[in-house]
Amino acid sequence: MARRKKVYEGKAKILYEGPEPGTLIQYFKDEGVPGPSSEESATFEGKGVLNNRLSEFFMAGLNAIGVPTHFIRRINMREQLVREAEIIPLQVVVRNFAAGDLSNRLGIPEGTPLPRPIVEYYYKDPRLNLPLVSEEHIIAFGWASQQDLDDIIALALRVNDFLSGVMLGVGTRLADFRLEIGRIWDGDFMRLIVADELSADSCRLWDLRRPEGAPGAEPGPMADVYSELARRLGVLPSNVTHAPKPTLIN
Repeated sequence: MARRKKVYEGKAKILYEGPEPGTLIQYFKDEGVPGPSSEESATFEGKGVLNNRLSEFFMAGLNAIGVPTHFIRRINMREQLVREAEIIPLQVVVRNFAAGDLSNRLGIPEGTPLPRPIVEYYYKDPRLNLPLVSEEHIIAFGWASQQDLDDIIALALRVNDFLSGVMLGVGTRLADFRLEIGRIWDGDFMRLIVADELSADSCRLWDLRRPEGAPGAEPGPMADVYSELARRLGVLPSNVTHAPKPTLIN
């Protein structure tokens, strides 16, 4: 078998040259990725398999409802064929409930419903620990244009509607999640798409199926977010178990 050319390697994924121009092969590793302003992550055997299947489920679902993503198809248990895109250097976080860093910054009790979904931006530079930035910073430094930001917000809110509905249907509340946006070109025409991944690493999820009267009977973190979410969505057999949930977004 010909040796593949590695294009990029991060903490959780490796990108290889794809079989056709404009495509890449995305390989999911078992290592963890911390959320914005967080040192916490999860690493365990088989995590890449779970996140590959979960990301396939969510990206294919978005494609089916007309939300453009980089996902083309799953190749095997750890790899996907995706479109090559220029990644905008921002981590986009959509928040539905107060939690983590938002609660700490603004003094809002964790679990408080927000008046509307809030979209935040974090500058993707690991040396700076993903600092929170404003639209003014983004435009001034040329990371994205005002039109890009308008399109990013529209994409992010559509993804939020989709994910929130899917999660609620399986007894899970989507408190917040992160995504990345990429640029692709069709000739001279540029458009923005959802890129990277949407998986258990990307979301803060609260379990709505906790028994009434149990300690912390209010919705709380899923005890095993990766395998439990995969079971509820029907993407893996019911006898798979893995490690406990990390704090995914802070």
